[in-house]
Order: sequence, then C-alpha cells, then structure tokens
Amino acid sequence: MKNKVFTGFFWKFNEQISSQLVTFIISIILARLLTPKDYGIVALINVFISIADVFVTSGFGAALIQKKDADDTDFSTIFIISELFSIVVYIAIYLMAPSIAKFYNNNDLTLIVRIFALKLPLSAFNAIQQAYVSKKMLFKKIFISTTASAIISGCIGIVLAYMGFGIWALIMQYILNTVIVSVALFVQLDWHPEWKFSWSSGKPLLNYGWKVLMTSILGAFFNQLRTLLLGKAYTPAELAYYNRGQKFPELLSQNIDGTISTVLFPAMSAYNDDLEKIKLLVRKSIKVSTFIIMPLMFGMAATAKPIILILLTDKWIESVPYMQYLCIAGAFGTISNTNMQAISAIGRSDILLNLELIKKPIYLLLLVVGLKISVLAVAYTMTIYSVCSALLNMSPNRKLLSYKFKEQVEDILPALILSITMFIIVELITLIKLPIFVMFVAQIFVGVVIYTLLALIFKLEACMYILEIIKSSKKKYRKYE
Repeated sequence: MKNKVFTGFFWKFNEQISSQLVTFIISIILARLLTPKDYGIVALINVFISIADVFVTSGFGAALIQKKDADDTDFSTIFIISELFSIVVYIAIYLMAPSIAKFYNNNDLTLIVRIFALKLPLSAFNAIQQAYVSKKMLFKKIFISTTASAIISGCIGIVLAYMGFGIWALIMQYILNTVIVSVALFVQLDWHPEWKFSWSSGKPLLNYGWKVLMTSILGAFFNQLRTLLLGKAYTPAELAYYNRGQKFPELLSQNIDGTISTVLFPAMSAYNDDLEKIKLLVRKSIKVSTFIIMPLMFGMAATAKPIILILLTDKWIESVPYMQYLCIAGAFGTISNTNMQAISAIGRSDILLNLELIKKPIYLLLLVVGLKISVLAVAYTMTIYSVCSALLNMSPNRKLLSYKFKEQVEDILPALILSITMFIIVELITLIKLPIFVMFVAQIFVGVVIYTLLALIFKLEACMYILEIIKSSKKKYRKYE
C-alpha cells in the first residue's frame, strides 16, 4: 500500500500539474483576449451549473471508493442511477434558464445556460470513471487524458476567443474538456458501462452516498451563493476581479491539496477497519501537506502584485487584494480536507453532513456581513470562515481516531509559524524600489531560502520525511541504471 500511495501521489500530482499548468497558461491568454465582463457573466452562470454538477458527480463515486469489495455490478448500477439523475437535473436547469436570465436582467443568458448544462450527463459518466481510477489506484492512466483534454479544449477556446466569439469561447472550452476526458478514459480503462442493475448492490451505496452528496451540495450551494450575491449586488467586473484573485490560490489547492485528498481517500478506505493506521496516515498527511501548502499560499500572498502585473497586466490590478486574502484562506483548507477524508473513509458520512449543517450558518453570517461592506470585505470574511471551518473539521477525529486537538495543533503550528515568518520577510522586499520582474524574482528566491533554512535548522519532521523520500527515490533510480 505504501508503494501504491507514493506511486499514486506521483502520477496524480503530475496529472494535476500538467493539466493545471496548461489551463493556467491558457487562462492567461484568454484573459488577455477576453474582457472582465465576459468572465463575470460566465461566473454568474457557473453558479447554477456548479451546483447542478455537484448533484450528478458527488456522493455516488465516493461510495464506490469507500466500499472495499465494489465490483462491476456496483459500478454499472451507480452509473445507471447517476445518468438518469443527470438527465433529470439537466431538464430542471433547461426549464429554469429563462428565470435565471430574468434574475440577472439579461435575456441572452437563457441559451447560454441551456448549452452549458449539456456537460452534466458527461460529468456524471466521468465521475464514475474517476471513481474507478481512484479505487484501483490507476492514476497513471488519467495523466494523459486530463493533459490532452486541457491542451485541446484550451487551444480551441483560444481560437474561438481570437475569432471574436467572446463568452462562447469559454463555454466551449469547458464542455469540450469534459468530452475529451471521458472519451480518453473510455479508451484506456478496463471498465465500461454495462446494463447491469442490482438494487441490493445499489441500496447500501446510495445510503452512504446521499449523505456525501448532501454535504457536497451544501458546500457548493453556499460557495456559489457568494458568487450569486456578489453578482447581484455588484457589477460583473467587480465579480471578475474577485474570481480572478481566487483563481491563483485555487490553482495551488487543486494541484497539491487535491492530489493528497484524491490519493489519501482510497488509501484510508482500504484500512477503514483499522483506526490506528488511519490516524497515522492523517497525521503524516497533515504534517506534509501543511509544510508544502502553507508557505506556497503565504508566499503567493506576498507576491500577489507582481504576479498579477506580470501575467495579466495592469488591467487586472484590482484583483491583488482579493488574491492576498484568499491565499491566506486557502492555507487552512488542507487541514479541513484531510480531516474530512478520514471521516469519510471510515464510513461516517453522517458526521460530514452534520458538520456542514453547523458550519453553513457561520458562513452565511460572515458572507452577509461582508456583502454589507464591500466585495473586498467578502474576501476578508471568507478568510475568517476558512479558519473556523478548519477548527470545526478537526473536532470529530478527537473521538473517532483519538487524534487530540493538541496533537493536531502541534502538527500544524511548525509550518504555520515558518510560513508567517517567511511572509513578513518577503513583504519587506516590496519596500525596496526595484523593477517589477526583478522584485518578483528576489521575493521568490528569498522566500524559498528563508523557509528551507528554517525548516532544516528546526528539523521539521515533514522536511526530514520529504528528504528521506527524495534520497530513497535517488537510490532506486541509480539501482535501475
């Protein structure tokens, strides 16, 4: 299992890096070709599509991964249920489209919503494929699929944007990305949908999955509610600045934290009857993930201005403060995710749902307070919520895994303290008058050196662990040579 986990991390991380790097480069090109208003309109529509997407992709796939002996009948049963459900959701979105357009006082949105929602049945199919990949730890197979889909769909999006298709360039990019991934995985995987349906197989999976689904729906709804209310209360351009500032920390989160969560869940599910092993996996994961993610997030917050100016030009300069606050918020996301993966792996999806029911009133209160003040205040209150959410998600594992709150804090604090120290030092460089690119390079260099030296001086466990893995990998490589 240890080898499978490391191999899974390697391929999943490479897949995330390659696809996200391509997407990142393409998004920069599109940001230069399109206007903030185009991005703002897509963000408005995506509120509804994202929530609908959660309906058809969340919960059922997790149930297949969590079940130890899931077979082809289980996968085909869940596939049939998911596809039927996705068609029902699409019909609902299709009928709601005129109301959505009316809500935003833009009749053109009706057709855009109906076309964009066509990706839902494909997303449902792809979710089962992704579950199969995770269950079998076949992350190498998905590497080519996601990279190819990102390149092809991105290039088509750029061509359409250059030809003046505006918002349709973004819509087609998103739809084609889902189509290409699904087709590529269909060719590579041994599992293909069959007309096998067993209610006796599906019932326990649905019993577990509906709670995960409701948890995801609550999370997605309130996350998109922020965009919806921002779009209603402020201009599309202001919303675009917020979303663009959010994009950079999301990129890191998806690449690193997303990799850890994706591989950790099936690994922990394989030991869902051995709580001591799960605790060890969770502790190591939190130590390593915070050691990697926190300095990256705090470092990105410190270099937000040069990043925006160099990559997106001064057209997007107003995104800088949003990016800074949301980077700090993202630094605490890995704590929440790892704890939630553990709870899910041992089959307690009911606790995940209860946690959401506790957290969301706090989220709503902070969101309303932020909206009353300004768009930037929303970014600030979301940072506060991220910290509160991490603390609440830590709580159940004190009893479930005997992972005491004190132990969790001790595992998190070293990386947090070093990251804040690095942030302060890197921020001081901005006081020196330097060309923007030179300052950016200097900030990165100083940040990396300071954080690495402090980690080595204080002999952080996560740092020593990563060095051990690197040394072990080099020995294996030399052995094969």
